[in-house]
Amino acid sequence: MWGFSWRLGCPEQNDLLEDGLKYAEMIVFWSSDPEVNSGIYAAYESHIRRRWLDELGVKMVFIDPFFNHSANMWGMKWFSPKVGTDHAISFAIAYTWLTEGTYDKEYVKDHAYGFEEWAEYVLGNGEDGIPKTCEWAEKESGVPACEIRALAREWAKKNTYLAAGGMGGWGGACRATHGIEWARGMIALATMQGMGKPGSNIWSTTQGVPTDYEFYFPGYAEGGISGDCANSAAGFKFAWRMFDGKTTFPAPVKLNWEAGQHIPRLKIPECIMNGKFEWYGKGFCGASIEAQMHPYQYPAPGYGKIKMYWKYGGPHIGTMTATNRYAKMYTSESLEFVVSQSIWNEGEVMFADIILPACTNYERWDISEFANCSGYIPDNFQMANNRVISLQAKCIEPLGESKSDYDIYALMSRKLGIYDIFTEGKDELAWVEQYYNATDCPKLMSWEDFFKKGYLVVPDNPNRKKAVALRWFAENRERDTPDWGPAPNQTVHLKGLQTTTGKVEFISTSIKRFEDQGFVDEYRPAMHKYVPAWESWHAEVAKKYLLGMLSPHPRFSMHTMGDAKDSFMLDIKDHRVLVDGWYYWIIRMNTVDAEARGIKDGDLVRAYNDRGSVILCAQVGERVQPGTVHSYESCAEYAPLGKPGCSANRGGCVNILTPDRYMSKYACGMAPNSAQIEVEKWDGGIYEIY
Repeated sequence: MWGFSWRLGCPEQNDLLEDGLKYAEMIVFWSSDPEVNSGIYAAYESHIRRRWLDELGVKMVFIDPFFNHSANMWGMKWFSPKVGTDHAISFAIAYTWLTEGTYDKEYVKDHAYGFEEWAEYVLGNGEDGIPKTCEWAEKESGVPACEIRALAREWAKKNTYLAAGGMGGWGGACRATHGIEWARGMIALATMQGMGKPGSNIWSTTQGVPTDYEFYFPGYAEGGISGDCANSAAGFKFAWRMFDGKTTFPAPVKLNWEAGQHIPRLKIPECIMNGKFEWYGKGFCGASIEAQMHPYQYPAPGYGKIKMYWKYGGPHIGTMTATNRYAKMYTSESLEFVVSQSIWNEGEVMFADIILPACTNYERWDISEFANCSGYIPDNFQMANNRVISLQAKCIEPLGESKSDYDIYALMSRKLGIYDIFTEGKDELAWVEQYYNATDCPKLMSWEDFFKKGYLVVPDNPNRKKAVALRWFAENRERDTPDWGPAPNQTVHLKGLQTTTGKVEFISTSIKRFEDQGFVDEYRPAMHKYVPAWESWHAEVAKKYLLGMLSPHPRFSMHTMGDAKDSFMLDIKDHRVLVDGWYYWIIRMNTVDAEARGIKDGDLVRAYNDRGSVILCAQVGERVQPGTVHSYESCAEYAPLGKPGCSANRGGCVNILTPDRYMSKYACGMAPNSAQIEVEKWDGGIYEIY
């Protein structure tokens, strides 16, 4: 709809803090909980910004089925739609603006493509003949029509920022069966109110601080240290810095998307157990818009089937979907050998034939910038008020038989006869030094001084040119923000967005080309439409499983890091609850739903559907409406009560209950925030299913 493929669809955020403090009158936080999810990478750096906005009198409105922590702290109004119905509200807001003439007509005329036809659809003159009124949205979402209309009118009167998701994008609603059209709805609303003009943008208060954007230090996801420019997020920026062109060289760039064999991690079990799988889009589609529509298959032509599985990093059972599949995969005859490289004995480590114990980052050398995971989230250092580069010093030698990841791979490379090629004769610390010298850090401090001091604070650049995100687009100028994408082979710096028309496309030309070739996808149509979620109160499954489960990123642990490791986090009452010697994960229920099921606060309950059962501790209250339950994802503990993959799990992996189906036929996005379940008081059974 607007490009930004290199940012996974999220817009640039440059200098939006100052713009917001100057011009914002209202912020609508939609599927956005920055007091929790901005902490993904930057702890609580952005908290003070919302305090400033509050002191300036900026009204903050929250739309989320769960009364989230940010709403509790800052919210002046809370809308609680049924799970999977957010985009009904966005259509009703657009309908109100269209019928009352309160949208930016001149902006839309110059900056949008296909708007007139889309507007007719919203007004009820399209193929479904349904006017997307506030009364219609009330029936879909449960939010009163008068409140939706009041929000639309106030939004149109004020300079309003849309905080869609946690980081100028990303949000629980994106990871749902209606996620594609919800995301398009956010762009549509922002466009109708002059996106990029002062006080009107997509901004979640978490990025856009006035720091030195020009200082170069790559984030951990940026890639390039391996010299592989094609298969790392932004490796072309860094690879040339790391290699001298005399004794070391970057790897040849492979531009053919079909080169090599890879499989989507959400479908690893199907690939291994069924021996074949076909899908569209690589998963990470940052290379281009078209990469989202490219067909793939496993096994790739000329390649064999997977017989050995080397699992590295955190547990998939706690972070993917319908994750009993992974437990079954490990015990499948199709998988002959499993290696698990992990620090902790968590998740699926217990299934391994060989465990390679990795040490913690207190036992190895590394270097990083706080809050910077640039690459998959470009310029993410903008979340922090100061750019701080840290030497992660090795405090002690690795305990027991553990080794650093680098040393493990180096030992393996020796067995494969490529040790000299892999290591280039360097140990970890030598690579850290080379990495440091390939950044802009030596302009401020020598390696020797950095090694002694242990950190470097990047000073502000008073000569830095300010360039507010998307202001160039609003003013029909050539882009002047320092955003690095798209990749050099995809564009040159001209006016307009990454779309074919250079405009915000209410009818997507790239999807239309795809449809013209016969690839019609009802859940990702060319025109932005209201598409009922395929797992929600609309669906047939809701007749059997009455409760819609919301499962966003956790408040206290960072994905699975910090959970279930005998840490202080176990003492936080809203993270896990100790019952009869076991720390149980929490599920939040409305009082009405709990009373109807004979459940009291603190009871152990079984949450279940056809995919499995999870034993949880009930927290009863009013933070979700009746018909909705809430339980954070990313549990690290997998503790089946019986046969793995076939019995109730008391570790807390609610991801077991989520659907493994992709968002749409031709879009391989996961949809964990759309899961219909039932909850009952636990009777102590193990509930085996096959």
